Amino acid sequence: MKEYLDELLRLLKYDSLYPPQEIALSKGVMNGNSILVTTPTSSGKTLIGLMGMINILNKRKKVVYLTPLKALATEKFNEFNIIKNLSYYNDRKIKIAISTGDYDSSGSELIDKDIIILTNEKMDSILRHDSNWINNVGLFIIDEIHLLTERERGPTLEIILTKIKLMPQKPQIIGISATVSNSDEVAEWLTCESIQSNWRPTELIEGVYNYGKVTMNNGTSYDIDNIGILDNSTNAITSLAMDSITNGGGQSLVFAETRKRTVSLAKKTSEIVSKFLDKPSKQLAQKTGVEILKEGDDTELNRTLSSTVAKGVGFHHAGLGAKSRQIVEKAFRNGIVKILFATPTLAAGVNLPARRVIITSIFRYDYEFGGNVPMSVLQYKQICGRAGRPAYDKYGEAIIIADSRTNPEDLYNHFVLGVPEPIVSQLMDERALRVHVLGILASKPKMLKSELLHFFEQTFLSKYQGSQTIGFEIESLLTFLTNEKLIIMRNDLLMPTKFGKRVSLLYIDPKTGIEFKKNLDSYKGNIYDINNVSANRYENNVINFLYWICDCYDFYPKLTLRQNETAHFQRLFDKHKLDSCGLSNYDYSLKSLVILLEWLDESSEANLNEKIGVEPGDLHRMVETTYWLLYCLYEIAKLVERKDLLPEINILRLRIKHGVKSELIPLIQLEGIGRIRARSLYRSGITDVAMIEKISESKLGSIPKIGVKLAKKLKSQIKN
Repeated sequence: MKEYLDELLRLLKYDSLYPPQEIALSKGVMNGNSILVTTPTSSGKTLIGLMGMINILNKRKKVVYLTPLKALATEKFNEFNIIKNLSYYNDRKIKIAISTGDYDSSGSELIDKDIIILTNEKMDSILRHDSNWINNVGLFIIDEIHLLTERERGPTLEIILTKIKLMPQKPQIIGISATVSNSDEVAEWLTCESIQSNWRPTELIEGVYNYGKVTMNNGTSYDIDNIGILDNSTNAITSLAMDSITNGGGQSLVFAETRKRTVSLAKKTSEIVSKFLDKPSKQLAQKTGVEILKEGDDTELNRTLSSTVAKGVGFHHAGLGAKSRQIVEKAFRNGIVKILFATPTLAAGVNLPARRVIITSIFRYDYEFGGNVPMSVLQYKQICGRAGRPAYDKYGEAIIIADSRTNPEDLYNHFVLGVPEPIVSQLMDERALRVHVLGILASKPKMLKSELLHFFEQTFLSKYQGSQTIGFEIESLLTFLTNEKLIIMRNDLLMPTKFGKRVSLLYIDPKTGIEFKKNLDSYKGNIYDINNVSANRYENNVINFLYWICDCYDFYPKLTLRQNETAHFQRLFDKHKLDSCGLSNYDYSLKSLVILLEWLDESSEANLNEKIGVEPGDLHRMVETTYWLLYCLYEIAKLVERKDLLPEINILRLRIKHGVKSELIPLIQLEGIGRIRARSLYRSGITDVAMIEKISESKLGSIPKIGVKLAKKLKSQIKN
């Protein structure tokens, strides 16, 4: 094995192993031993995963890498490609694949792949489908294991890990985590060797800023010269970021509590940063700004981003479109963007290190609490981990800004000197249990209640909090699932119904499936001939179907109506005659419904952003979620024998996917034709595919948005 490792280190340009990597090697990571590595960001955990891969691939077994985020999946795909360059594999093509979507699939396309990168949710879905290739997995690498303690993602990760533990082939586990105080407990639960280290390639210095003075945990303190032209809070943030730039050229990553704040800070700070850029830096920044305009969304938000990036400052949050986020990430990595303002979600996302990390507030909005709450020490340490660029810096700095709500001494003692909280199971969450109990029962034709309880006795929750409480909750859930006809319970024997199994495989909340079934069973707006139905009847059905989607437990994101949007919202509510469908404009799901109806009405992203406040990233996720949930509705309609509704649901899916009125359906399915080009063709009298065949290529190319090149491709498609 040593020769393979030596070659891998040469390819990665490593002079020697980092201390955590040396420990992993001594603990047998290349001999199939399971380990849990809890070390800071940038301490070389990816290489530890690669070391384990070499051994497993040599045994002709598969490697599965689990990540909580789609963005990280792509990053890891690029990193793992290095394995293909090992000379040992010259005569064997190592196949690497990513799979992050389509939850109603067994992943059969992955059967011949060697390294498979999955999101946690995709892995859970594949396990429910009982895919045979899982039995040939020799190594699971699980990234961000500390997310077990997160309310949203933790339960799914815990169920997956429990299933991996119980696999008959006893696969190797390499767990990767940030430093947590009870990592020994997690390692013991997983039957792993625990590797703990605080080593990182760049020293991390943490501190607190208060009224112009920074106090650091290495014993130093210093004053920051105020820029002096902005309000006090913004001035402090800008002064800290500019200090990093002017004293050594280090970039700053600034975490703000809201999307709006990131944009506001970027706009104000860009005016100052632009004055410090030399001519080559300005040219690169301006070129990137133009690229964002050209490649990104046509919205005011994107134009603002283009403007700030052209001055060396960016912002990054989930409301931006995917392309714009990618461009600004690349610009920051390449040093074109000097200061990047981001929401905390970036801390758990793509790898964007900076010389200095600035935390503008330790408060975060909690939707369950309904207000701002302090972040955990674990979350704070995750954010700090971004400080220090291994290729450029000997140290990194993380600085919290004290404000009127906080005492600087308390901030220093609690966060800077604090120890991350222990990982606590979130599996007792009612929704999580509902989803996963059904998922386990539906994965087998039948199961004894004692088998189900035994499974949950193997969870992290049961091991460290006892099984009595969860046993009571499961008993209650089984009654609920039986009453809703998702399972059949005969004494101690549990069996999924056809409906229960389908809901589980669709990977939706059982309550979503129940509501869809009830709505379909009682729905009177049946359509037997979609071509002859009246326009009003058709639109009413569209509204009803979409309302079911927006109102269900799995719809995301759920957007709230802001005060300044109410007037325009009311006009759109009236435009779509939603009151005639028995809907009240006080319903919290109505904003989402109106956005989707406007999307189907071919409203532009810019108009939706400007008039009703939906940002491109949110719109994309909303459309993607609706497309999936309409598929689920279609499948349940088949199950309950509402075949009369299937054609309309299917057409609505196509309309949602492309954002078009129904008359564009034939055109939108042509390769290279989107909603704008389809509308241009329609306006020019090309209303179906057959008409493209009849029109001359030159005339087709003269239609706005088409052009000669695309006209040729369209003609070729029709012939084939």
